[in-house]
Amino acid sequence: MKNLLLCTCALIALAGQAMADITVTDVKGRSVTVPKTPDRVVLGFYYEDYLAIVGPNAIDKVVALSLSTWKDWRPSQFAAYEKALPKLASISDVGNTEDNTFSIEKVIAARPDLVILAAWSYDALGESVKQFDDAGIPVVTLDYNAQSVEKHVASTLALGTLMGTQDRAQELADNYQDAMADIAARVEAAGPSNKKVYVELAQKGPSEVGNSYGDTMWGALVDKLGGDNIAKGQIGNWGPLSPEYVLAQKPDLIFLAGSEWLNKPQSVSVGFGASNELARERMKAYLGRPGWSELPAVKNSDVHAIYHGGARTLSDYVFAQYIAKQLHPDAFKDVNPEQNLKDYYKAWLPIEADGTFVLSYQAVGQ
Repeated sequence: MKNLLLCTCALIALAGQAMADITVTDVKGRSVTVPKTPDRVVLGFYYEDYLAIVGPNAIDKVVALSLSTWKDWRPSQFAAYEKALPKLASISDVGNTEDNTFSIEKVIAARPDLVILAAWSYDALGESVKQFDDAGIPVVTLDYNAQSVEKHVASTLALGTLMGTQDRAQELADNYQDAMADIAARVEAAGPSNKKVYVELAQKGPSEVGNSYGDTMWGALVDKLGGDNIAKGQIGNWGPLSPEYVLAQKPDLIFLAGSEWLNKPQSVSVGFGASNELARERMKAYLGRPGWSELPAVKNSDVHAIYHGGARTLSDYVFAQYIAKQLHPDAFKDVNPEQNLKDYYKAWLPIEADGTFVLSYQAVGQ
């Protein structure tokens, strides 16, 4: 009887342990299991989405992160978060896959319960990701770059489940789905816009052509919104279009994707802490390119700055609203993307959306 009791207790203990396991399928179709809600996280990308999904104590769980793709790509945004979350200043940097500085050894040394990677970072690591398996460290991949509702929602729910914030994640996923469904319904009711759209990463100044977007990010959004993306079929994910091709296509709308980049003195400056005046001054330089004065977008004052940091996030629906409003003005006349962005930050994040995030060149002097 005693042995039977001991066996029963052991089985109950094992069953309890198994029940404590948390398993999700990530956006790459991988099964990811953690034995309990992680207390030690290495965060590779999608910083704001992590903070929104995990909630007020999210930063306390981060033991290391890829620093430069936040601090250098979005310095004013990072500074705002560092002020609100002082712990950021002391979190270890593990490098990033974008410039081949990502250190798996540093990640393992941080003893994480979970590593969070963008799908593109996971792919960039190739066979080396097996080192995480060998070390018994679970890795979850997220993908907001695809700009698809399906992958936004799947990424959000997977992370929320792993981190024990399922209700918060579900609310964020519902908010995103509802916003994108509303946009889709308005676009469908409005019908095709037939407007040609050119998006350029306005990072290096007008003398150097920046990336445009084919199937992902801004390109994917333009497609969903009924615009004719001139980069589609010319490039895959992203890459520059030739100046001659852009002129020949005669875009009706131009979106200059700007940000707060370090050491980019000619970039279109938008984002946290940005001013309308400086953004328009930088936009004006782009409009001075050879042949641009004859483009329909320039003639009709349909050139806009848009925050590049706003793509590939759970708040990117507000930028979809802004683009859609230029494509279908009547259908979106009651939509205020700028206010919606402020409301999102107030509801989900520890900082305010303080700065210039979308801007029309038409409003010079206002």
